[in-house]
Amino acid sequence: MSLAVAKQEIESVLATRFGNAFERRERRPAETLPTGIAEIDNALPGLPRGAITEIHGAASSGRTTLLVSSLAAATLQEETCALVDGGDTFDLSCAAMAGVSFDRLLWIRCRHSLENAFKAVDLLLHGGGFGLVALNLSEAPPRAARRIVSSWWFRFRHAIENTQTTLIVLTPIACVRSCAALALELKNETTEWPNTVSKNPDNNFTERERKTAHLSVVATPSSFAPNHWPAHSHFIGQVRIGVNQQRPAQWSPGPISFIAPRVGP
Repeated sequence: MSLAVAKQEIESVLATRFGNAFERRERRPAETLPTGIAEIDNALPGLPRGAITEIHGAASSGRTTLLVSSLAAATLQEETCALVDGGDTFDLSCAAMAGVSFDRLLWIRCRHSLENAFKAVDLLLHGGGFGLVALNLSEAPPRAARRIVSSWWFRFRHAIENTQTTLIVLTPIACVRSCAALALELKNETTEWPNTVSKNPDNNFTERERKTAHLSVVATPSSFAPNHWPAHSHFIGQVRIGVNQQRPAQWSPGPISFIAPRVGP
């Protein structure tokens, strides 16, 4: 009983001198933006605002799918977004099909210049007013990504602290390191090519057909305009993407995977 009384006396003295500085406050959940992919949004809190999210992986690992989906989800919420395209690889038709609102998207093409890309992001973050800023370095060589000066990441992290801006960085390898509040590694687990079928679906080949039979990626080239073949993404019917969360450790929900939607006809 004497301990309880002593504790109350100490708390009253502290309250008199320091006010409510020592009171325990309820920890508010960090504000986030959804990715638009249910499997990820159900497993993770989302893309944190006021922080950097790094998405890295090899080519065809689903980085662009996640980026475009996040842009679509953000513009649907009437967020003003900016995309700094380091490799000039942003596909407008794919983004439109995914639901990205171009009225709320600023697209900056950097023509493979890392210096211009980082300067553009720096101006956007310090200018403020954007709900989502994306830096696409997925086409940069891994050696160049490793040589990025870490002071840039610290500068970006400091610029968006205590703001409503989410910064997404797409890289071929992990290079943001401790400056990233959320780091996701994407991998292509399985790929299905539904249009890669035999010319003879019944497999009833004559001897001549058996010698000349082959697999065809598309049914007929006549469906495409002359000298205008479809992009590789048009061939893929479905791709299962594996997501490995590397940072922060306390949020790790275990393996995550999703089916990337087919792009194109």
